[in-house]
Amino acid sequence: MASVVFAPSILAADFSRLEKEIESVDRVADSIHVDVMDGHFVPNITLGPVVSNSLKSSGNITTPFSIHLMIEDPWEYGPQFEVDSEDTIIFHAETTERPRKLIERLRDNGCKVGVSQKPDSPVENVLPLLSELEEVLVMGVEPGFGGQEFMTEALGRIERLRERIRQGNHDTTISVDGGMNPSTVGRVADAGADKIIAGSAVFGRENRPEAVREMKKALN
Repeated sequence: MASVVFAPSILAADFSRLEKEIESVDRVADSIHVDVMDGHFVPNITLGPVVSNSLKSSGNITTPFSIHLMIEDPWEYGPQFEVDSEDTIIFHAETTERPRKLIERLRDNGCKVGVSQKPDSPVENVLPLLSELEEVLVMGVEPGFGGQEFMTEALGRIERLRERIRQGNHDTTISVDGGMNPSTVGRVADAGADKIIAGSAVFGRENRPEAVREMKKALN
């Protein structure tokens, strides 16, 4: 569990001062989680390439971005995000019948690639892709809104992914997003998660670095 890393999710940040919000966690975050929602794949709209690219080009943020595409058309919009080799673009398996081709298309951006699923999608659908991915994102809530309670059914999904990753000797990170706080991070780490994504538990606190430290402490 000592190797578990943390990614604050800006979905819970104050969008009126988004760059400053990211700067507040830049030194303690292992990556910055950027939730991209289109109002179709999930019932909410957040931000897109224009905002993300502006933040990346500001020169004031040093932490890699993990861009989670909760959108119907990752083929069209995924390549519009400006990323580098340390950044990750994550698409949803439900949005394409040609996941390997989409992985290739997104990797052409020069970044890492990950996949996610909604909680009711069969985890078996992504197992054959693990050797081609840097990350698989497990949703602990229904995607679309922050502040939801963690769905314990996700623990079984994490365990299944961890088992397959070990069997195949894959170098694939398991991340978990949704309902993450000091009372839940230990359970997902025990199940095999490598990375914790937290929004409200970080940006809902005045002292954001201390919030991350508390979650790290909860793993011990």
